[in-house]
Amino acid sequence: MDSSARSGAGGNGGYSSTRAWIVAGVSVAGVVVLVGAARRSRRWLRERSDSPPDSGAFCDRFVLCPAPQPPPPAARQLLSGLTFAASDNFEIEEFVAGFGNPDWKRTHKAATRTAIAVTMLRKQGGTYIGTTVMDELGFGVTGANLHYGTPINPASPLLFPGGSCSGSAVAVSAELVDFALGTDSTGDVRIPACFCGVLGFKSSHGVVSTLGTIANSQSLDTIGWFARDPSVLHRVGDVLLPAATGGLTQIRQLYFADDCFELLSLLKVPNEKTINVIENAIQTLPGYQTPKHINVGQYISSHVPSLKDFVDPTMEMPEGMSALKALSTVMLLLQRYEFKTNHEDWVNTVKPKLGLDISTDVLQAVNSTSDNIKSLYIVRNELRAALKNLLKDTGILVLPTTAGYPLKRNAKQRLSSAFKDRLHAFVAIATLSGCCQAVMPFGSHNDHPISLSFVAAHGSDKFLLRNVLYMYSSIKEQVVLASKLVIAPVINRDADFGAAESLKEKGNNAFKGRQWNKAVEHYSDAIKLNDTNATYYCNRAAAYIELGCYKQAEADCDQALLLDKKNVKAYLRRGVSREAVLNYQEALKDIRHALALEPQNKAGLLAERRLQKKLR
Repeated sequence: MDSSARSGAGGNGGYSSTRAWIVAGVSVAGVVVLVGAARRSRRWLRERSDSPPDSGAFCDRFVLCPAPQPPPPAARQLLSGLTFAASDNFEIEEFVAGFGNPDWKRTHKAATRTAIAVTMLRKQGGTYIGTTVMDELGFGVTGANLHYGTPINPASPLLFPGGSCSGSAVAVSAELVDFALGTDSTGDVRIPACFCGVLGFKSSHGVVSTLGTIANSQSLDTIGWFARDPSVLHRVGDVLLPAATGGLTQIRQLYFADDCFELLSLLKVPNEKTINVIENAIQTLPGYQTPKHINVGQYISSHVPSLKDFVDPTMEMPEGMSALKALSTVMLLLQRYEFKTNHEDWVNTVKPKLGLDISTDVLQAVNSTSDNIKSLYIVRNELRAALKNLLKDTGILVLPTTAGYPLKRNAKQRLSSAFKDRLHAFVAIATLSGCCQAVMPFGSHNDHPISLSFVAAHGSDKFLLRNVLYMYSSIKEQVVLASKLVIAPVINRDADFGAAESLKEKGNNAFKGRQWNKAVEHYSDAIKLNDTNATYYCNRAAAYIELGCYKQAEADCDQALLLDKKNVKAYLRRGVSREAVLNYQEALKDIRHALALEPQNKAGLLAERRLQKKLR
């Protein structure tokens, strides 16, 4: 069995140079940090007019033929005629799995067995055609690899493909394979599926065997896969998933995570139109109840009591958003602890050469402590129970896949914590709970890929896959129809200033009584009578913030400032709304506008210090 050379030596069209590197520094853990990867990538893009072979998706190309088709009357193999690949942490007998890093490959022996998942797929007729590029050691969110190059995103060639399983997503998107495998710890399959515009699936934790894969964090690692066709996504699930993981039941209930959809304002995506696509699609299909709307962050906050220990007290944001940020924190702490347990000795002994951003993740892992490790597992168990209680056997949570968008490949800046926060904001829900999650592409908006995700309870994998297959065509039809819709303008009523003021006071009283929805209703009625009063919009923005409706709050502040350019509260509240959706730069601009008008404003001064700290 022969293997081609690593694509870094030739498979990526010379992307990986043999020139000497300058060592920028050596950490206390012995990680050698290399600089120049982003600079080399930009130079390669300028100098080469053609794309690397196979979009740079593969690091090893070889063929493993499927098992022979059994003679009649045996059924036809489920994957007969289909090709697939797997990321560089799946072991293949007689080959060395590289884990995205040459030093790992150099210091490990060839595998004596093939990963269980790969074997199962070949037994059902799948032809394995190679190993795909991934971020080093399973860290990273961009899909970049210092050593083997960054695969070209077929959906948006100027944007990163997302990681860590970038090569598998690109291979599917570029139609090089019919489907591809990856492992998902912290969004490693879901993020590139979103960025490359393909279907993706993260299985429930522990349902599909990870035997024969290199662990990043065993409490989070799951098998995932990519496909362009929902029937192929489903057929792969039929092969890998045990029969007892659920089926298509008669009545299903969708829950829209309204607070998560608010964060789509970063992409300027019209939330109502996006939600309407799903609602209209299921109205044409039997078996679905009227969708429900929830604030999933608030639900998690109230049903996962141990999470309060991980809420950052310096961050002033509503309870629900604080809970989602805390989930992300717990997810990353658990990943670091288990990666350290698995690989600290190797890191210290080998001193691997790593890209700058990856080295930061590895250093955080090997320098982490186990002081609160028990509480991390408690949060995980409480979250799984909470989502099982919400979704039961027939519920599906609908939310955006990410609250961020891909960086440009030629971007000069390093990854910021704010960018990572946006990408991890929602993936932590299914990651920590161990629930299954499907990613469905919705096309693009302003040249940025858009996708939605569907989450079902742990063990409901087949139920979720069958629902995705069932809904897919109707949703795609509604996407086309929605693109043609025009929102009718709002017709203003005759102003009645006295009645409007009375309604404003009712709104104020409801706000003081913490009746946020009622307050919004009263302020909205006041605006209908008098839409030229900035205070009404500003007050309604405050109520929207308490409800976690940040896009509406920002829009109200925009309107208030059009009516009154010196409205300090409007600047402050718009800053709060933008901070809540992790748009720290714009939030800081608003806070400074407010302070220019009112230099001693205490809330503004605190917000300015807080935002400056986040942007460091």
